[in-house]
Amino acid sequence: MHLLPILHVIGTLLMVTGISMVLPLICSAIYGGGDFQALLVSAVLILLLGVPLWWFFRRNHDLGIKDGIFIAVFGWILVSALSALPFMLHGSIPSFTDAFFEMMSGYTTSGATILTDIEVVPRGLLFWRSETHLLGGMGFLTLTVIFLPHGMGGLRIFRAESSPGQVITKEKFHSRNRDTMVRLWIIYMVLNLAEILMLWIGGMSLFDALCHAFGTVSTSGYSPWNASIGHYNNAYFDWVIILFMFLGGMTFVLFYQMVLGDWRALRINTEFRWYVGFMLFFCGVVSWILWQDNTYGLMDAIRYGTFQVTSLLTTTGFTTADYEQWPQAAQMFLYAVCFIGACAGSTTSGIKIVHYVVICKFMAAAIKKIFFQPMAIISVRLNQRPVDDSIIYLSVCYFIVNIFMVLAGGCVMVLTDDMDYVTAMSSVIATLMNIGPGFGAIGPSENYAFISDAGKWFLSYNMLVGRLEMFSALVIFYPSFWKK
Repeated sequence: MHLLPILHVIGTLLMVTGISMVLPLICSAIYGGGDFQALLVSAVLILLLGVPLWWFFRRNHDLGIKDGIFIAVFGWILVSALSALPFMLHGSIPSFTDAFFEMMSGYTTSGATILTDIEVVPRGLLFWRSETHLLGGMGFLTLTVIFLPHGMGGLRIFRAESSPGQVITKEKFHSRNRDTMVRLWIIYMVLNLAEILMLWIGGMSLFDALCHAFGTVSTSGYSPWNASIGHYNNAYFDWVIILFMFLGGMTFVLFYQMVLGDWRALRINTEFRWYVGFMLFFCGVVSWILWQDNTYGLMDAIRYGTFQVTSLLTTTGFTTADYEQWPQAAQMFLYAVCFIGACAGSTTSGIKIVHYVVICKFMAAAIKKIFFQPMAIISVRLNQRPVDDSIIYLSVCYFIVNIFMVLAGGCVMVLTDDMDYVTAMSSVIATLMNIGPGFGAIGPSENYAFISDAGKWFLSYNMLVGRLEMFSALVIFYPSFWKK
């Protein structure tokens, strides 16, 4: 691997992290709470580490694919560790394990928390907690690519952090990768700004609107309130957040293409059609169950059912109600939704709809060939284009590895924390898919504080694996990866 350019990128990462603490510092100065010094000291320390690395190794060296993977994995770990400093220095989260878990959850857009009482934490720290969602939503390294020289292997960093689904959908990027990242970040920030304005106009305070917008478009889930969005019991807020969770689950390149006037890309996008279909089906079924069981009236059943399905399917994790009090049938459909995820190239995590599309089409083609047309050559098509066999194998492999990690991870958590199997399995699903809340002892009204340190480190790694879309975080365990 190329050490000098790696150090330069790490330095850039740390500089971005340190500079990002300016907004929480302003928030702390406005609201008080005694967290200003902790944020200031942390920002200075991080910049003192980052600036020398950025300056002394700033020569334009190219990066290889191994370099990109190394930066993607260890860059996220380092940034999460250093971002935990303000909470430790202030004393809101004195344990490094807990603070690291909270920050890893923030950057990976998981929304899993160890805080038993969120509302007692000073607002500067709460803003920093939510800002990690903003930074991690589009991929923290994609932001770093913007500050790198042209041609410094930015595409390799981006691919190391991106979903295999983006290979499947063959999304095309501008030849100048930094320019593309700037455009995608502009679209991302415009969506955040639009939601902030809509929530603020609806009566939400500016601070709350900022925090919830950061957690919505990034499909993350941190809220400054213990009851999450349920704190407001406001239908307008619920529907605004539903809309932006849905938009956050779309492939961002589709927004880019629509801005350029290419609306045909949306019409022919197979994954988007399946995404809408999944949404309508699960929202309809869960809402119908809630209405038929007399849990809510018709309109409230649609509102609460649609919100929770959208939140879990897009791996956001916001809640408006304790869904573990809902009928078992509704909970079963919510549990199934946790295994889906939204679109590749979005801010969401999870298995991704495009993999289900490819696998289902492959199964249909195989059955048709075996039983009805044995001599025919039947291809799997996506976005009106045939899909290569290697892409089909990638989808099947990705699905199998996810399921294997859920099962193996559940066994690890049972042995580590001696918890019931529902909580153990759900904790792995909720962190690996970057959802946040789950079922059992980590349900919507609970948190992860009771889990042992060993369990939290394991779940933190699961969050990283889920955010880096599996393969980048697993390949580092191959001995051949470290060979020249």
